[in-house]
Amino acid sequence: MKVRTLKLREAHKSINGNNDINPSFCSVLWDQQALHLVTASSSDPSISIHDPLLPSNPPKILRHHRDGVTALALSPNSTCLASGSIDHSVKLFKFPSGEFETNVTRFTLPIRALAFNKSGSMVAAAGDDEGIKLINTIDGSIARVLKGHKGPVTGLAFDPINEYLATVDSVGTVLFWELQSGGILHTLKGVAPNIISDTSFMNVVSWSPDGETLAVPGLRNDVVMYDRDTAEKLFSLRGDHVQPVCYLSWSPNGKYMATSGLDRQILIWDVDKKQDIDRQKFEDRISGMAWKPIGNALAVIDVMGKYGLWESVVPSSMKSPTEDIPSLKNSNGVLLFDEDPEPSISGGLSEFGEDSLGESEPCSRKRLRKQSEFEDPDEDIDDELSLLPKTEPRKKVHRASKDNLDKGNGLRSTVTSARLKMQEAFQPGATPPQRGKRRFLCYNMLGTITAVENDGYSHIEIDFHDTGRGPRLPSMTDYFGFTMASLNENGSVFANPCKGEKNMSTLMYRPFSSWANNSEWSMRFEGEEVKVVALGTAWVAAITSLNFLRIYTDGGLQRHILSLDGPVVTASGLKNQLAVVTHVSDCLPSNDQMLEFRVFDISNGTQPLTGRLPLTPGSHLTWFGFSEEGQLSSYDSKGVLRVFTSQYGGTWLPIFSSSKEKKSDESYWVVGLNASKLFCIVYKNPDMFPQVIPKPVLSLLNLSFPVASSDLGADALENEFIMNSMHLSQIQKRMEDMAGACLDTTALDDESFNMEATQDRCILRLIASCCNGDKLVRATELMKLLSLEKSMKGAIKLVTALKLPNLAERFNSILEERLVNESKGTYKSPLLNSNDRASLTADAAISKTMATSIGKNETPEPSIAFSSPTLSAPLFIKKANKQEHEKSCQNQTVNAKTSMEPSNAEKVKSAENVIGVEVKMTGEVLKVQSQRPSNPFLKSSNNQETSKKDLDQLTSLHPSNPFKKTPH
Repeated sequence: MKVRTLKLREAHKSINGNNDINPSFCSVLWDQQALHLVTASSSDPSISIHDPLLPSNPPKILRHHRDGVTALALSPNSTCLASGSIDHSVKLFKFPSGEFETNVTRFTLPIRALAFNKSGSMVAAAGDDEGIKLINTIDGSIARVLKGHKGPVTGLAFDPINEYLATVDSVGTVLFWELQSGGILHTLKGVAPNIISDTSFMNVVSWSPDGETLAVPGLRNDVVMYDRDTAEKLFSLRGDHVQPVCYLSWSPNGKYMATSGLDRQILIWDVDKKQDIDRQKFEDRISGMAWKPIGNALAVIDVMGKYGLWESVVPSSMKSPTEDIPSLKNSNGVLLFDEDPEPSISGGLSEFGEDSLGESEPCSRKRLRKQSEFEDPDEDIDDELSLLPKTEPRKKVHRASKDNLDKGNGLRSTVTSARLKMQEAFQPGATPPQRGKRRFLCYNMLGTITAVENDGYSHIEIDFHDTGRGPRLPSMTDYFGFTMASLNENGSVFANPCKGEKNMSTLMYRPFSSWANNSEWSMRFEGEEVKVVALGTAWVAAITSLNFLRIYTDGGLQRHILSLDGPVVTASGLKNQLAVVTHVSDCLPSNDQMLEFRVFDISNGTQPLTGRLPLTPGSHLTWFGFSEEGQLSSYDSKGVLRVFTSQYGGTWLPIFSSSKEKKSDESYWVVGLNASKLFCIVYKNPDMFPQVIPKPVLSLLNLSFPVASSDLGADALENEFIMNSMHLSQIQKRMEDMAGACLDTTALDDESFNMEATQDRCILRLIASCCNGDKLVRATELMKLLSLEKSMKGAIKLVTALKLPNLAERFNSILEERLVNESKGTYKSPLLNSNDRASLTADAAISKTMATSIGKNETPEPSIAFSSPTLSAPLFIKKANKQEHEKSCQNQTVNAKTSMEPSNAEKVKSAENVIGVEVKMTGEVLKVQSQRPSNPFLKSSNNQETSKKDLDQLTSLHPSNPFKKTPH
């Protein structure tokens, strides 16, 4: 037989840590449609996704592991890729996009083998550790740990019927596991080669596509076949391999098998005839092979990281390797067809006893497919038993009878419902680890904590954005492997996931200054993993995998331990407040995360806020924290920023959307926000997060509500109006809180007055736009929202100048009604929400004074002095709060009231004078405007118009804010 040669292409470099060329274990996989080829190498931390149709094109590279990738597995419907590495982690990726999903588990030693079950709902992972982990890919939970091997496990294989798991270790022992019970059915000692001294050579096991036979490399340079139920040796494939077989692969129809040996050749076998039909010789040993699922080809990769495609593997005169692929049978031998099953509610270990043969995948989110086509679930048991093959082994018949009995009781064959992946816990401001690169453990508005890994330890540095706040803090050597941190003005807290032989997690706090020595402290958790940490004033919080919220003092005293309602997602702290986000339930079928937030007041031991956390449909939470003013805020993966407000009984307002700001190749990584700006780092796709070096530049973006396109073309004004309303509500809430605590509200009083004046100016401009656009009803609504009397008179003069007498008459009626209500004490400011209105009381004396002054046609005299500005709702609230707390804090109230009265009178005079100036300017502009020809494209009730250009000129005549206070 002529030996052919195949040219290979380099995919990975087999270079060890000393830059020496060294053989490595390499893997290769096909996807279900043969559109992508995946390769990996134990000497390369990256995974490559190749286009087999265009091999010259550069592959897509996935760089998420910190060390060589030793194992790959692709879910049966090719929507989820799992990878294991020397870095002890197992990661899941979306396929073929390569988007990183999650770190599904970690080991204490390198991973050597991975395998999905037939439904894709479970992945088995094993390596140099003692146990084999069966992981639920739906929620990342470890369903079971199987222990029985005495050496590193190098091969895993679920049988196609999902009853058994076959495993092999480096000393040549093969174990058959029953998935339902987790017990060992059969032990075959020393049946495979002992390869414990060579990590580039892995013992493997593989089930035939019909699930009846298990293939294992033998001790005589052959492949031995074992029965699925009895583990008896059936036959062996022995030919021209002169050294042990190191890899084997069944063809899709099970008629052929490819074997590679340490002798650097591949043999193709006709399994039924037990003879080889073709072979290839290679320069280096082949460590991985995969039959093309569609066509007659075999993908191979050698220990030097070179891969290639062997076309026409099976001679054309013989049956194609993809022809007559066997229909899978369940344990009673009945063929399974497509039909819609009832979803299983369990989603846990119960699926080990089910025939999970559907196409459902947790990563694909496809609709489940039914497992049988029996229309009558109460079909007679005897009818089903008659379908059993007569030569079934006794164990198989017993299992079939049990399954059929279930059917006789009306139970249908089901699979675990494809529940979507719940979001993993994350630390705000932290980035994933990268081998040899610095990463952020924390990045907030105060500073950064960065770490870079070295051999066995990490180097941690803390830097503040304000370099003038004091001397730079010394760096820290980390031997714990911290992956998360939090930072405030007083100190920093660090934590790491479970690691080491005792599987322990560590929490450590380092104050920046202390009067005592040895003020640093740490806590260890055995069998409990810290997920998120947070800091506040004199407290440290850690939320763990047991859903415990552990609260410590900054001195290390364990103060409180609370149980949360669900798994934690993230947390953030500010002063006395700790905000925690947890899962409420599994994801919805629409892939929406169900999250809940809680705000704890640590100093008072209360929980002032709780509720659902809204997210954009199909998104997940990416940042959570407090603004500079203390507003609770969140940012999701769709780029929507929300803040919590007390309006409407407590709700979230969307104040920013990246879809209207960013370019197509940009993403935003949020750091924080204040009242008007979002602080973020802009990074380019396909990066998933910013890099530490070069130092990222902090970008400031304007906050803006996602308003719809206005028919007036006044989107900016409408956004400004909503933003001012939100800020005014926040200021009033803070004033109420401070007044309730008997604190001086003078500073907030000034801020509230300025915001009211700014809002009135915005409303006047909106009224002008409505008049130009002939939206008179909307203009009337805006008139009712003005706060200051002078603003209302200014609006009347504005519409009068625009020659809209009907509108002017309505405006006059609104003003008169306002004054009457004020005199009766029944006026309620339209800018206040229901909660604010409840605390608003009218001052009768002030109302009478206002009514007297406004009853005149002329502008009120500057000599009028009020204790509150005319029609200024926030100041009424302040006064009402003072009256409410007069008995409890009499001295403070009297002093505050006395000190604020002159400033209020000064504000009223200032506002009135400035409003007069603006109205006068408005009149002058409109006089000039009325002499110009009218714009034929704009209509008003009397055919007189003011163009947008001239309105812009009107608002820009005064170079500064016309509502800015002027000295008297």
